[in-house]
Amino acid sequence: MHIPPPGSDAGSVTLRFLAAPTDVADLGGSAVSGGRVLEWVDRAAYACAVGWSSAYCVTAYVGDVVLDRPIHTGELVEVSAHVILTGRSSMHIRVRVSAGPVATGELEPTSTCVVIFIALDAESKRPTPVSPWEPVTPEQQREADWATERIEVRKAIEQAMAEQTYSPAGTAPQAVLRFLAAPTDVNWGGKTHGGTVMRWIDETARVCALQWSKRDCLPVYSGGIRFYRPIPIGNLVEISARLLHTGHSSIHISVHVSSADPKTGDFALTTHCLTVFVALADGKPVETPTWHPRSEEDERLDAHALALMRLRARKG
Repeated sequence: MHIPPPGSDAGSVTLRFLAAPTDVADLGGSAVSGGRVLEWVDRAAYACAVGWSSAYCVTAYVGDVVLDRPIHTGELVEVSAHVILTGRSSMHIRVRVSAGPVATGELEPTSTCVVIFIALDAESKRPTPVSPWEPVTPEQQREADWATERIEVRKAIEQAMAEQTYSPAGTAPQAVLRFLAAPTDVNWGGKTHGGTVMRWIDETARVCALQWSKRDCLPVYSGGIRFYRPIPIGNLVEISARLLHTGHSSIHISVHVSSADPKTGDFALTTHCLTVFVALADGKPVETPTWHPRSEEDERLDAHALALMRLRARKG
């Protein structure tokens, strides 16, 4: 087992770069897509996890992705990741994204989240132990305590999401995308990047939000992103986004990602999450059409979205 020395900076990574025109959500727009931000988050967290464990790592869970403000093309972006808690083979990593003008270098926070990675043995591909991380400063202790207390909240969210069923009995608006996982999506383990999967989730949920609201939409939250299994390159990928609940300007959407060998077409669930968009006009949140549940399943999933909001509000 690799054991970083006390006070080592092996448990932290900071990436800096410029937001490029190819990162934007809309052609001709200036705001970076939420999916691209999630890719940056995953890559910084991956580098941090590998630096701490000296092992190949896979994304297991991403929680509480709060997007405070959009990042614009040409801005300087800083993505910082640091370990805040370890388990036997898991690493809880806090990621903060900041951005601002290049000319001044004055950055302001744009998003935060926690990413959990699992270290894998190079030969068996089974979870392998990691060195325990020990907090040194009062701030590190507070983050470790917070992460420990949030474990129960995360379990409650995962259970609540796993208990729900989605069937043709639902009448809510949906968006479905299908494509092949391409070689350009590959990670260092030969599978699809977790960050790439999160970008696909954001893109599909955005289609669902746009079709419902008929307005520009901005992602403000993504949570309960649970990775069940990797997606091999060359697999057929299906992403289904389904509206669960609407607020005054918010659109709550559940997203399921499945993949299958194209030769068999037998799909298996790989990832599940909930994402929230807001409808915009002139860059400000505006009222979106209210969605009214019509079937028993619609009503159950609408209540489920409200229950998840209450769970997320629990302070750990």
